[in-house]
Amino acid sequence: MQIVKVKDRDKKQYMELLLIADEQVSMIEKYLYRGEMFALLDDDLKSLCVVTREGDGVFEIKNIVTVPEYQRKGYGQRLISFATDYCARSGSELYVGTGESPMTLGFYEKCGFKRSHVVKGFFTDNYDHPMYENGKRLTDMIYLLKRLPPGVD
Repeated sequence: MQIVKVKDRDKKQYMELLLIADEQVSMIEKYLYRGEMFALLDDDLKSLCVVTREGDGVFEIKNIVTVPEYQRKGYGQRLISFATDYCARSGSELYVGTGESPMTLGFYEKCGFKRSHVVKGFFTDNYDHPMYENGKRLTDMIYLLKRLPPGVD
């Protein structure tokens, strides 16, 4: 298993997979080229994530997605662990935002994130179509925070 940084010129080729986690191209394009993309490979591509720097010492996972047939096998957790270590080198906080889905929130909490704040109406204000997860319409963005240990290079 290895995790590699994806070059800017290669990021667009993963759009179809990124759309599983964030289903609007225009929203992905807002962060795709200002963030770092990492790919977890284990014989073939298993999982991707995009991490952005949002301020001094503050990072955010903007998109994390696992190829559907490899979900629930630990690849997403491994990639979050990598992102945590990567961001800890120069940061103190790592955020992730998601809809109010118990399964997704539980996943992030299992990875060490704690609820931070809510952006009311995020999905209804920023997406051109209604968004649903597990049959529930998403309206608010729930942000979770993971405090990062001091990094070591």
